[in-house]
Amino acid sequence: MAVVYSVMLEYGFNKTLFGKGVLGACFINDLGTVIALGLIFSPFTYKYLIFIAVIILLIFILNPITEFLTKHFAYKTAAIRTKWILFILFSTGALAVWSGSEAVLPAYILGMVLASIINKDNFFIRRFRTLTIGFLTPFYFLRAGFLISIPAIISYPIIFVILFFAKVISKIFGLYPVIRKFKEDKKEKWYYTLLMSTGLTFGTISALFGLSNGIISKDQYSIIVAVVIASAVLPTLIANKFFLPSHLLEKPLLDDELSQEEN
Repeated sequence: MAVVYSVMLEYGFNKTLFGKGVLGACFINDLGTVIALGLIFSPFTYKYLIFIAVIILLIFILNPITEFLTKHFAYKTAAIRTKWILFILFSTGALAVWSGSEAVLPAYILGMVLASIINKDNFFIRRFRTLTIGFLTPFYFLRAGFLISIPAIISYPIIFVILFFAKVISKIFGLYPVIRKFKEDKKEKWYYTLLMSTGLTFGTISALFGLSNGIISKDQYSIIVAVVIASAVLPTLIANKFFLPSHLLEKPLLDDELSQEEN
């Protein structure tokens, strides 16, 4: 999601139906992944039941509370709305970790709940995007990268190559036959396929989840994260270099056209 979202913003595809389709598909895919992780590996104790109950309660009450805060405090210097959303994210994330689940799960679910309210203010979206990508996200990736063992990656180059091609090729073969059914343009088909073949955020989240819960060793974690990074970078580079569907983007106005619009 992180890679695709950044690419969509960088090229302006997030404003097109094509880009919204890619982002929506990635969102559903990642949400399914984290739910599967929670169901498979989370311990179903009373803590987990409390976590589920709180999330269900927030689904019903979060929108009215946020709408009230937005109406009365959104445009004051205290930035109550930003603090409120950060409080919800951090507190539900801490609750998820306490229950044995994954902290990103409530972020995805509550993000969908708040989408209808947040989307009304594009300026706030830009501010919150800056806060998230510029400040919060680097801490996660620094932690994920700090746990990587470079000697472990160097020691198992064949395993790295096998896992990389297995990951990318299996995704391509699973995606392309479906995407070609509703995309006719060659560039659109392959661009969609290659971007959906990437995986950075949830690949590292899954690996970190496995390491934290003793499912995999540090060497296995290192190789998995290295494969995840490579599978995020290479397909994206190929997609942007050879299959960028530039015809879907709005053409920039010439100086004469701009002056005519101003007049």
